[in-house]
Amino acid sequence: MTDMTENRGGETETAAVRRSPLAKHSGGDAGSRGRTTIADGVVEKIAGLAARDVDGVHAMGSGISRTFGAVRDRVPGGQKSVSRGVKAEVGEVQAALDLEIVVEYGVSISDVARDVRENVITAVERMTGLEVVEVNIAVSDVKLPDEEEEEPERRIQ
Repeated sequence: MTDMTENRGGETETAAVRRSPLAKHSGGDAGSRGRTTIADGVVEKIAGLAARDVDGVHAMGSGISRTFGAVRDRVPGGQKSVSRGVKAEVGEVQAALDLEIVVEYGVSISDVARDVRENVITAVERMTGLEVVEVNIAVSDVKLPDEEEEEPERRIQ
């Protein structure tokens, strides 16, 4: 490739310049040369998995969403919804989350909520680079030791 440059006297000089596609550009690092967007669903999955990892969390979501999820989990080819009970709002640099959890009987709800909040914030910020501005937690139920798991009635016997 040949570039034409002008010298001090205003005359044009020809200079052979070879550029490699791997050559560094003088416009900053590669991270500043484009835009990365993260979907709400991605943050919801990360937060759902992080919340489920906390001891004392029995399930995510309300009773109705868990019932529908149990039905969906039984459908051949269906996938378990890791984002059940999680709602995220994602901006360009920040995220806010709402979680609905079911705790096990006997645990300190405030301790579980604190641990869930810390785990979710750490996971989302580490994986996405977004600043988590709030994690709201609603405890919708307590799983008693003698309660059976909610299972929908089978349509076929």
